[in-house]
Amino acid sequence: MTRGSGPRLAVALDGAGWHPAAWRSPDARPTEVFGAGYWVDLVREAEAGTLDFVTFRDTLSLPSDGVRGRLDAVLVAARVAPLTSGIGLVPEIVTTHTEPFHLSKAIATLDYVSSGRAGVRVQVAGRAEDNRHFGRREFGGFRLEDAAEPDRAGLLADLFDEAADYVEVLRRLWDSWEDDAEIRDVTTGRFVDREKLHYIDFAGRWFSVKGPSITPRPPQGQPPVTALAHAAVPYRLAARAADVVYVTPFDRAQTATIVAAVRDEQEKAGRGAETLHVFGDLVVFLGETEQAAADRKARLDDRFGAEYTSDAHVFTGTPAGLADLLLDWHAAGLSGFRLRPGALPDDLAAVTRGLVPELRSRGLFRTEYEASTLRGLLGLARPANRYAAV
Repeated sequence: MTRGSGPRLAVALDGAGWHPAAWRSPDARPTEVFGAGYWVDLVREAEAGTLDFVTFRDTLSLPSDGVRGRLDAVLVAARVAPLTSGIGLVPEIVTTHTEPFHLSKAIATLDYVSSGRAGVRVQVAGRAEDNRHFGRREFGGFRLEDAAEPDRAGLLADLFDEAADYVEVLRRLWDSWEDDAEIRDVTTGRFVDREKLHYIDFAGRWFSVKGPSITPRPPQGQPPVTALAHAAVPYRLAARAADVVYVTPFDRAQTATIVAAVRDEQEKAGRGAETLHVFGDLVVFLGETEQAAADRKARLDDRFGAEYTSDAHVFTGTPAGLADLLLDWHAAGLSGFRLRPGALPDDLAAVTRGLVPELRSRGLFRTEYEASTLRGLLGLARPANRYAAV
């Protein structure tokens, strides 16, 4: 069965789960969290549920709670890729202190390793502890409240404008090789047709990149770009630069309001005719009954010493109850959902073995992958190369 008319589903993987005490739960695997097998098992579980993609969380500083350490998300995705076959792999990268040339090459390589299943989530970093790791840039203070005011000049707006330029450089570098630039003619000794490699000549406020890339155009042409957005300024980034935006409504009414705001920014960006998926982010704690799910979360809260809260809606209940909520919010305009398992592997398994069968029983979720690339799973056509002669 193909996907049907239901929502798309992704899962956000982070350490032992999104609850800071998840690593202390009975079924957690804290001694394995820095091993390749741990991540392979998680992604294979997600793939068994035919989810659209997984994201791998990454930051430039240590988490303040929970598992105190991180592996590089792109490298984890590259390790997992050859051992999976259908699911999309979307590592997070930080645009603020890194170079787009390096990351364009890394994501293109991931697309080759995965045979066209790579994506990327872009994010900004402006905290002092992030800056100190690099020592090249210092930022003044800024208020998160400024994210709600897209016309306010300042550091926050600059960080997101820089991220938009970063994505533009990524996309141009991915296009800097035409699809048939590789000749590989053993007889003549010509490996590349240099007429089909292109300078991108990007010159902006933050980047000056001549190009071309040193990596051939990725199998998907353009791996999908995703971004998390809580307010107007990041909505604008997503509308300008992304294929998927993750948003964080807390109820159905707010869902409709946020979707309308994103679509308005999309029109302003001149992308009204393009596909921009809007996924809702939720943290999930699932159980066979609502009480069982509530008790699981309460035990984790006790171990943490405080009630867990999140930037996203926290759902505690059964897979059937979660299905009802997702379908209600889907009807309000969301393309799909990125679920953050409260504790791994329990809540991931509850998604793949509880939520997915529930949606399938209603005829609203696939039973097998209907496309071989992440763009295909998301209903995105392979884009033409901007530099190729028509």
